[in-house]
Amino acid sequence: MKDKKPTILVVDDTETNIDILLELLSDDYDVTVALNGESALEIANEEILDLILLDIMMPDMDGYKVCEILKESEKTKDIPIIFITAKTDEDSIERAYEVGGIDYVTKPFKPRELSARVKTQLNLKFLIEHLEIIASYDQMTGIYNRRKFFELSEKRFEQSRENLYAVMIDIDKFKAINDTYGHPTGDEVIKQVTKTISKALSAESIFGRLGGEEFAIVCYLEPNMSISEHLESIRKSVDNLRIGVGRETLIQCTISIGIAKAKAETKNLDALLKKADIALYDAKGGGRNRVIFRS
Repeated sequence: MKDKKPTILVVDDTETNIDILLELLSDDYDVTVALNGESALEIANEEILDLILLDIMMPDMDGYKVCEILKESEKTKDIPIIFITAKTDEDSIERAYEVGGIDYVTKPFKPRELSARVKTQLNLKFLIEHLEIIASYDQMTGIYNRRKFFELSEKRFEQSRENLYAVMIDIDKFKAINDTYGHPTGDEVIKQVTKTISKALSAESIFGRLGGEEFAIVCYLEPNMSISEHLESIRKSVDNLRIGVGRETLIQCTISIGIAKAKAETKNLDALLKKADIALYDAKGGGRNRVIFRS
């Protein structure tokens, strides 16, 4: 589990039930309380929750409806929900799962059963999150891997092409670095270059390692900003890097950058990236350590 306590939202309109749940859970978890469905939705959208314990029978908005709304929202759809209720008929249980519940606990609560179910669902949630990280991020650099980069970039391209850019980046003469200094040094070069580029990018930029020493960025830029100047500053930052090899040797590396801007007639993301890749080829063919923009 995480260093901080997992956060659980308890939703119940009966204070006695809330008191029981607080007594059972508060030693091991940060517990937040909502007395109705509307408050529960507000809290779920404002806070980061790891699990929700949701009563079914509540006035105005029952637990089923609350669950349906949570599962329709991109922000809250992945929060696991355990229903808590006195209803034990099969129709009620079936509907709880149909609307998106992940488990079902009946009242009156059995402390060990409730604790075990909460712990199981939290462990499962954190395991899924860990697997998602492994599947989405490059292990060496911590940026998006090829699969996740294309997944997110496709969505970004479909959202809007206005002021959308694709950038292809390659570390110059990287094979020579590996051959001269060894692969551990080559790995360190990749890490330091990635770190330098990441610092200069906005949080909304999609930055991925496509493989080896090749990287790509998909990003929006304000109309009054120059993409060439922005990437030129990144190129200079990498050019100024000095990476230690052993105790005495410092090595320098450079990058070549190709940029392309999406247009109304740009058919798809692949076409945009191909255009940026051609610009990268021109940058490398023109002497490397430079930025080329194909408008």
